[in-house]
Amino acid sequence: MQIQLTDTALAKVQSFLDDYGAGEEAGLRVAVLPGGCSGFQYDLNIEDAPDGEDEILDFSHGIRVFVDPFSAQHLEGVEIDYVSNMMGDGFAFKNPAATGGCGCGSSFTV
Repeated sequence: MQIQLTDTALAKVQSFLDDYGAGEEAGLRVAVLPGGCSGFQYDLNIEDAPDGEDEILDFSHGIRVFVDPFSAQHLEGVEIDYVSNMMGDGFAFKNPAATGGCGCGSSFTV
């Protein structure tokens, strides 16, 4: 499975891990959940350890990303960035498999 995190996103995840007081097993869970105005929505959480069926992706500086099997089918090739603009700060997703989305950028259609 391929997921890209920009340098800006990696730095923000590292900051969240540091603030959380995360141990070596901790990482960022990237998930796709049913919901949102377009059918699916992204969900990000810091977790202490992966679940048994998770794919574990390793990035620079020891950052780990956990993806469950359901989410993996919708996240192949996704690029995650962290952006700051007039609308606020937050993670932004570029998903090549998405066929549509909403104005808020947090939900999508496949």
